[in-house]
Amino acid sequence: MKPFTRLAIGLAGALALAMPAAAQTKWNLPAAYPADNPHSENLVLFAKDVAEATGGKLQIQVHANASLFKAPEIKRAVQTGQAQMGEVLISLHENEDPIYGLDVVPFLATSFEQSKKLWEVQKPVIEKKLDAQGIKLLMAVPWAPQGIYTKKELNSIEDMKGLKWRAYNVGTTRIGQLVGAQAVTIQAAELPQALATGVVNSFMSSGGTGYDSKAWETLTHFYDTQAWIPKDVTFVNKAAFESLDKPTQEAILKAAKVAEERGWKMWQEKAGWYLEQLKAKGMKVQPPSPELAAGFRKIGEELTADWLKKAGAEGQAIVEAYKKAAATN
Repeated sequence: MKPFTRLAIGLAGALALAMPAAAQTKWNLPAAYPADNPHSENLVLFAKDVAEATGGKLQIQVHANASLFKAPEIKRAVQTGQAQMGEVLISLHENEDPIYGLDVVPFLATSFEQSKKLWEVQKPVIEKKLDAQGIKLLMAVPWAPQGIYTKKELNSIEDMKGLKWRAYNVGTTRIGQLVGAQAVTIQAAELPQALATGVVNSFMSSGGTGYDSKAWETLTHFYDTQAWIPKDVTFVNKAAFESLDKPTQEAILKAAKVAEERGWKMWQEKAGWYLEQLKAKGMKVQPPSPELAAGFRKIGEELTADWLKKAGAEGQAIVEAYKKAAATN
């Protein structure tokens, strides 16, 4: 065989081998929570559904526990194309726009049913705002209702004065200020270390976060205040999405719809399980005393007024639409 012929055959073989690899697209999806958290588990299933629906054409790698980007950096990373997809607690960005913090307005929506109704009226506005930033919204999945973790008994909000209070968004920071606690901003991935080293000795979050951070190793009480149900949203860089062919786009949207429904179901089923786990580890899990609950309702009213003032007519319209929707059932 002539050298030229051998070379031609070799190049043809190399190109044939390279074609499947070139046809495959790999995306990164940074997330903020541990691999065994329901949010992360749901994202892995979402990625699997997309891979199967596209015949392996689109592979999405989920980077859990803030291993690729820290929680507050994820939205910006997707916006600038450093990552193609991302999942983030939307209220982290309330400083950017008050509408992003609506689901953590205390006592506005405290059940999964109410939270879903709130999302239905909030979603079109969030979609529009993200779209203007070059981001396409895919889905929203809730956490469990929020309660208070402490190292001591709380009978009233006065007992919270001086606590080292972990904050993670505008609302939790403001709560710390109003009760006279020392608010320290700590994201979920850093919370276990902050608890272990005494940087914080109290925080407000779900049973899921308490379980993930092994709160029982340093704290003793969980007060089930059910103050709000925050949501994580998953989104995609709009330019990256639009660069895909139509069938792949449709596969992503279909998988996201399935993942959203699955995510809501996962959290509703697991909310009680997490509280049982906290009890099994020795924590005192209990409802707030009437005095503590009344104190928090008062704080809730103040924070709601603050939020409505910041959000203006747009925020007021969403809240009114939600209240109307909630009243129909």
